[in-house]
Amino acid sequence: MLNIALFGPPGAGKGTQSKMLLEKYDLTYISTGDMLREEIAEGTKLGMKAKSVIERGELVSDEIIVQLIEKRIVENVNPNGILFDGFPRTTVQAYILDGLLLRINAPLTCMISLEVPREELVSRMMERSKVSGRADDTEEVIQFRLKEYDNKTKPVAEFYKAKGKYTPIKGTGEIKDIFNTITDSIQQTLRKTWINVVLYGPPGSGKGTQALKLAEKYNLVYISTGKMLRKEVLDNTEIGRKAAPYMKKGEIVPDEIAITLIERRIQEHPEAKGFVFKGFPKTMVQAYILDGLLLKLNQSVSIAIGLETSTLECFKRLSARGKTKNRRPYDASMEMIINRIDEFIDHTVAVGNYYENQGTFVSIDGHGSQDEIFERLVETMDKALLRSR
Repeated sequence: MLNIALFGPPGAGKGTQSKMLLEKYDLTYISTGDMLREEIAEGTKLGMKAKSVIERGELVSDEIIVQLIEKRIVENVNPNGILFDGFPRTTVQAYILDGLLLRINAPLTCMISLEVPREELVSRMMERSKVSGRADDTEEVIQFRLKEYDNKTKPVAEFYKAKGKYTPIKGTGEIKDIFNTITDSIQQTLRKTWINVVLYGPPGSGKGTQALKLAEKYNLVYISTGKMLRKEVLDNTEIGRKAAPYMKKGEIVPDEIAITLIERRIQEHPEAKGFVFKGFPKTMVQAYILDGLLLKLNQSVSIAIGLETSTLECFKRLSARGKTKNRRPYDASMEMIINRIDEFIDHTVAVGNYYENQGTFVSIDGHGSQDEIFERLVETMDKALLRSR
């Protein structure tokens, strides 16, 4: 999920930029100001509590704000993410937001701060008061709100600077130019964020080929248990000797072997910003194991992509590979190919269901040329990245 807090003093243009961000990223919009005005217009209990406070230009109590935001988050779960306008305004609210987002397992992606000189802010808000007639746009209230912002809201910037999630944006100039600067900043933030991909599909679906291409395009570390196991067997290591009998029959190797190899691969890449897992997990137990391995890095599976490929197509591909220099021992006979596909049906199909229940599973058509399949993968990845990050 792409969760953004749009930050800045009153009159910085948050509302204008919010509309453009909502359209571009299809986010849920949460504006504390709008929600409070709705409550007041409807004469609700919360609205009456907030009315006198807003008219004085003071900050509404956290208790009221939390009730409004929690209701909106829970009732409008959007996998694309949320845009917060006007929240958080204090460090206490910043901690509250962390807690609220924890409920949907999606932390704040970034805080974008619109920086505008004080005289420009006053000019904008006085002009707005002539059009809107809003009671909180008198000059006296404007000056009070800006002072309130200086005293209470600016420390929020330090809170997010410490987390590496704060980005100041010049809020003067053409609206379109400001927007382009904001979106460039968001894309840079997304590129810095971890992404962990499980590429899922039956034997012969092309996972290895596509996983390598994904890793290269998105600068991720490729982890193939099959490739690592084949090297261990070739080098005649202790692990290789243990794994060889299972691999010759096309069976799943013991979990402790896979864990050792995956942990080693992860440790070899401390600079990694994510991984593409091919050939793991193959069972529900392994799915839980992968969760545990990633949890040690404070990470999780971001997206599982299934390559939907017919059994007939898988047979054709595996049989064809068995006649090339890239053949595997388990490509040698139709019996072994059938055994591997049966293993997938018996054990691995449940893994897809597991990720589907978590809301991280996406399937694509696995038929066609390598380039056609990869084009579908990239399209799916780009859409999913905004949701998963």
